[in-house]
Amino acid sequence: MKDSITAPVTPTTINLTGIQNIKPKGNFSLVKAVDVLWKQRWLLLTFVLVGAAVGVFVGNWIRPQYSSDALLKLEVKSSKSNKSSDVLDMLFAQGSPADAEIEMIKSRRVLSYVVDAEGLCYKANPIGLVDRLRHHEGRMDVQSLVLPTHIRDGWTAKIVNDRSYVVYSPDGRSVMKGVVGKESSATYKGESVSILVSKISGVPGQRFDLEITSSLKAARSLANKLIIEERGKQTGIIGITYAHRYPDRAVSILNSLADVYLNQNIEMRSAEAAKTLQFLEEQLPGVKARLDSAEKKLADYRQSVGAVDLSVESQSLLKKEQDLTRQISALEQKRQETTRLFKAEHPSVQAITRQLSKARSELNKLKNDAGKMPATQQEMLALQEQVATNNAQYTSMLNNIQQLRTVRAGEVGTVTVVDYAVEDNEQIKPRKARIFFWSVGIFLFAGVMLVLLMRLFRNGVRNALEIERKTGVSVYAKVPESSNRDLKKKSRKGTLPLVCCCPEDPASEALRSVFTSVEFSAAAERPVIMVAGLVAGVGKSFVSRNLAALYANFGKKVLLVDVDMRRGVVYSKHSQGLADILSGKMSFDECLSKTDVDNMWVIGAGKPEQAPTDLLHGETFADMLRYAKQNFDVIVLDTPPINLVADTELVLPLVDFSLFVLHYGRHTMDEIDEAVTKVNRLSESPKAFVMNHCDRFMSSHYYYNGYSSYGFKKK
Repeated sequence: MKDSITAPVTPTTINLTGIQNIKPKGNFSLVKAVDVLWKQRWLLLTFVLVGAAVGVFVGNWIRPQYSSDALLKLEVKSSKSNKSSDVLDMLFAQGSPADAEIEMIKSRRVLSYVVDAEGLCYKANPIGLVDRLRHHEGRMDVQSLVLPTHIRDGWTAKIVNDRSYVVYSPDGRSVMKGVVGKESSATYKGESVSILVSKISGVPGQRFDLEITSSLKAARSLANKLIIEERGKQTGIIGITYAHRYPDRAVSILNSLADVYLNQNIEMRSAEAAKTLQFLEEQLPGVKARLDSAEKKLADYRQSVGAVDLSVESQSLLKKEQDLTRQISALEQKRQETTRLFKAEHPSVQAITRQLSKARSELNKLKNDAGKMPATQQEMLALQEQVATNNAQYTSMLNNIQQLRTVRAGEVGTVTVVDYAVEDNEQIKPRKARIFFWSVGIFLFAGVMLVLLMRLFRNGVRNALEIERKTGVSVYAKVPESSNRDLKKKSRKGTLPLVCCCPEDPASEALRSVFTSVEFSAAAERPVIMVAGLVAGVGKSFVSRNLAALYANFGKKVLLVDVDMRRGVVYSKHSQGLADILSGKMSFDECLSKTDVDNMWVIGAGKPEQAPTDLLHGETFADMLRYAKQNFDVIVLDTPPINLVADTELVLPLVDFSLFVLHYGRHTMDEIDEAVTKVNRLSESPKAFVMNHCDRFMSSHYYYNGYSSYGFKKK
């Protein structure tokens, strides 16, 4: 048999013990990952297309949003006076920190007024999927809405024209007709129903769901949508941004918020001023009494001692004492007011305390100097100092009371509106391009993770050495995925085999290695070679066709028989075949077909009318093989999966060599052991494995050691 081969090949029965000593350094390299992803590229493409569809849908589903903003400034002075007293400086100059003001703006006290003023408790939500996707939804602004307390769900409204609408009850009945700008009311099951719509836009027939939410829920929703932040660091400039489906509503709500907060700020400051005013007015009589008493004592002393001439030094000393006394009095008053607003450890209180200590220290020094003067002058200085001190305190208190009365009248606030909101028709949401690319990216990432996880947790055998070690059966080769998938697909469907149409392909190289090993292992003169898989879908028909073609290329007259009468694919276009021969309907020669490959003939599976097992069980099949061996040099049998049906077990005793095709990474060791056990029980003929569908990059690197295309020019 070997003498007939024109191109001698070095005899090798490939046992991967030596060749596969080159092992990957890691369990799952980048090259493997790329190959796995490439094999599943159509699945990944499906994920990308689904992601793109989801991105387009979401981008159109999200309703447009328009933004508007307003600008506030925290004031540090009274709005009506440039000469504020010390008390007002302390009351307003410190102000509230920007963070505190921001929290105040978001408080229910402020937002509840906005909710009521803008009717944010009432909603008319458009109905209609198509209109929403096309962004052609209608609009209905509800200013007030009263629904029965026991039936609040299911109420709808429909546009009649640009000025009127109809309200429907949950049972679909028309309850009332309304006109824009006028409140409409009716009775439903003994309870009143009323609605006031301020604006309508849309196509007649468009419908809306009517909804009432609580003021608290509406205020919280508004607070969550507001973006409030200080512009710069400690600038006192506060920016407020708000987004809404309609730009005019965004402006209206934001300006309403600014006005409400401004008014409430003035009210709060007026209330604080009123408390301070009350305190000063309570203290004023006592200060006036102390002033009157001091003036009387000074007058009585002058009357008793007569005129007292003070030297220039004494007068200067008196003036300094009076100034320090007034300063101390003012600081004490300021400290009293400050401690009512802030705690003792506040920096403002601490600063006043330090100023008081310094002033008192200087006053004590002056008093020590005054102690060196004559007794009469000392007494006169003391009395004049008391009068001056009480007079300054009394005058300062009168001024503060007058200014605080102005504040209480509502003429002073710590906030002003720098910029009111204006309408901006530039849409800020949805950002369709960003949504689209994010959606595609997320779905692609999910697809990649799914593919890699499936590959990672697939517990099939991938190591040929493990198979050889545990079964004692050689693995002849690892056949990688063809670099030309279209040609491989055509090869399965009955056109030229891969080894004929694409001989330089790495898969063709692997198949030639299989052929070499089989050719020297099948020692019979006219061998019958069986090619089978463990399960369906492993590529056994692909291997059998190419093996037969390789024999034919070396001048052998080859017959390929499709024994898989259940799911035959070899030349399936021919309706007649093995089933017809075994049933006696047709002769061997009538079912024989010439292929496009020289020296290669084929017999298809045919269409069995009885169980294939029954057809193979008799002597007819054995007789057919004996007849075929008289007319052909090599017979290749494409048989069914050995672990699925009994057909292959009937064929095994009749063959000279068995080649079992394994799908790389799909079979467990138990499945392989099961197949080997069946073969050993039924046949003593040589047998081997070939691993198909191997990762292309892995096979070329680890099995072919990088030389899978050696000697061929890449096109």
